[in-house]
Amino acid sequence: MQVDLSGKTALVTGGAHGIGRAIALALGANGARVAVTDIDQNGLLDVDTVLQEACNAHLCLRVDVTDYDSMLGAVRGVETAWGSFDILVNNAGINTSGGRVVLHEYSPETWDKILNVDLNGVYHTSRAALPAMLRAGGGRIVNISSVAGLVPLRLQSAFVAAKAAVANLTRSMALEYGPQGVLVNCVAPGSTLTRGTEALFYGSDGSYSDKAASLISHIPLGRPGKVEEIAAAVLFLCAPEASYINGVVLPVDGGWLAGYNRDW
Repeated sequence: MQVDLSGKTALVTGGAHGIGRAIALALGANGARVAVTDIDQNGLLDVDTVLQEACNAHLCLRVDVTDYDSMLGAVRGVETAWGSFDILVNNAGINTSGGRVVLHEYSPETWDKILNVDLNGVYHTSRAALPAMLRAGGGRIVNISSVAGLVPLRLQSAFVAAKAAVANLTRSMALEYGPQGVLVNCVAPGSTLTRGTEALFYGSDGSYSDKAASLISHIPLGRPGKVEEIAAAVLFLCAPEASYINGVVLPVDGGWLAGYNRDW
């Protein structure tokens, strides 16, 4: 997929790995100047090397999305370096293994950690970036939610709550900022194959594990998504051609949310 983002400046949070990294590469390959933020310094060093080839200009910044002042500093740094701030992708998120319990067994620490990154991080980053976008006369924000924010899953209440909030926050932001030229949309990935989920999907023999096979049986396409497929959806929403799309929550899930896939 090719679009023209020449002259545009983008910031991708949580961009050192997985979906965020694929988004940063896609935006850069289509002409945008790309800033990536993450808390993983080693990951940033790795993606910095890759972005040198993919982008005309890029920055890699070690910043925590839960810290508003740090995010504001990152936004101002991008605006100062490149003169504008056009695209924000709120991708940073976590879903810790310690959260896979029923609600009354959630530790306050785990609950707060997930909500702080997955929801408050979107707030802090958007709050920091929106004035710069308004100064530029408009822009695009793409928030990353999840199918778990649209159809609740068991044993992940904090993640489900945060991602559902991100989906509805997207709609609220679209109402508030669309009239000022900032289009706000959301992508909701389904099961996606990343380095972090490879062990979930594949056994030591390279075949799907029993749990993965059960999960994938609910996906009409019969496989997990690729990070590049999620990135393509984000790229589309950032493209000039998507100029009349605002407040949309777009599932990229292989048909998971279309309904229960069964043969009887």
